[in-house]
Amino acid sequence: MVIKTAEFVKSSSRWQDCPEPIFPEYAFIGRSNVGKSSLINAMLNFKDLAKTSQTPGKTQLINHFIINEKWYLTDLPGYGYARVSKSMRRDFEKINTNYMLNRKNLANLFVLIDSRHTPQLIDVEFIEWCGENGIPFSIVFTKTDKLKPNTVIANIEHYKTELLKTWEDLPEIYVTSAEKKIGGDEILKFISKTNQFFVENKIVFE
Repeated sequence: MVIKTAEFVKSSSRWQDCPEPIFPEYAFIGRSNVGKSSLINAMLNFKDLAKTSQTPGKTQLINHFIINEKWYLTDLPGYGYARVSKSMRRDFEKINTNYMLNRKNLANLFVLIDSRHTPQLIDVEFIEWCGENGIPFSIVFTKTDKLKPNTVIANIEHYKTELLKTWEDLPEIYVTSAEKKIGGDEILKFISKTNQFFVENKIVFE
């Protein structure tokens, strides 16, 4: 997929205030220091489309972007650790949960996981929640340039082993590096293929 245009649409504090659900939507979520904004910018080849920060928890609203005037990319607040109050973390959880359960044009949720770590309970529990609630999702391992290739492979296999304790089959898995621009094309191919499926089957979200 060639990215011709990528434009910010709006930020929303509630799913009800999100843009009209007339296009397929692909959301990105992960722990607040997983490198989400960097991956989005690298994947779309737009340097400052999604705002990055050295401070975890920068994304605090539902941020919508329109890509090629055909589909939405959504940058969701991070879950887990962030330098914010407990009440604000609960607000983030409420924003994300209501969005994921009610946004009818959500075609896929990309769950970002830091490849540098062994399985984290908060990630495993979040993935379990997605499965239990029928949220279509894929797993995206980030920051793979920070480790030796064998270590990346070992950590990902560790995650797979942990998840297969409760899953019969795993969803699509992507291995990425924003720094080296690895994996973004594969994600875009998936989005393109999914969009084509909607067109061929005349699926309308309005």
